[in-house]
Amino acid sequence: MRVISFNCEGINNAREKGLFDWLNEQDADVICLQDIREDDYTMEQDRFQLDGYFCYAYGGYQRPDRGGVAIYTRQAPKAIISGLGFPEADETGRYLQADFDKISIASLYVPEGHDDESQNFKYRFLDSYSHHLNKQRRKRREFIMAGTWNIAHRKIDVANWREQEEVSGFQAAERGWMEGLLGDMGFHDAYREMDRESGKYSYWEDDSLRNDNMGIRLDYQIITAGMRSRVLSGGIYKNQTFSKHGPVIIDYDWELSL
Repeated sequence: MRVISFNCEGINNAREKGLFDWLNEQDADVICLQDIREDDYTMEQDRFQLDGYFCYAYGGYQRPDRGGVAIYTRQAPKAIISGLGFPEADETGRYLQADFDKISIASLYVPEGHDDESQNFKYRFLDSYSHHLNKQRRKRREFIMAGTWNIAHRKIDVANWREQEEVSGFQAAERGWMEGLLGDMGFHDAYREMDRESGKYSYWEDDSLRNDNMGIRLDYQIITAGMRSRVLSGGIYKNQTFSKHGPVIIDYDWELSL
């Protein structure tokens, strides 16, 4: 099973830059998109459909022009869950989950922090999401939460880390939250199961920094413990630029079924 996660920074902009042509060549089973910036009804238009895939989207209930997530899947899921039940997640559509037999795959978009107000909003999201995850991990099924987490876990996940310690995405409290997620909570970073080298980033502020690989890894596929041994291979695609983010591709030893 191949899962691709990607932050579009506007799905229409990414489509015009060739995203859908590229996706059609990737043989993915599930595609999780973030920051689509379209409402649910607009996502039903032909221009946003992929041949051979079911498309589901959640743009939130307040600002569909900001945020929004989507899932494309070859296998029809048994259920779709939109939102997490708290406003920091649902106002701008930051969570969408597809349930299959014995596994759920989610597209997640954690808020960014640009100033004190938005950073506090981000922390409220993380606090509420922690409560959700604590309940989720007691369920007898596997999970893949794929998307933009907007946190770099460790120093190897960010270039010039000393200059970034006070910047949103690499603040001590954020890294501590991620450490708890991947520690006491028992979840795992799928990419790091097969690549522990530094310099592997998924976001670059501009083309010059991308060319110099001065970036930060903000995009993850976080998995439950039962999926660790099923991670086969993966990578972060950089050969084309569809947004400031790069698609994260992970192959799992798993076959989707209803």
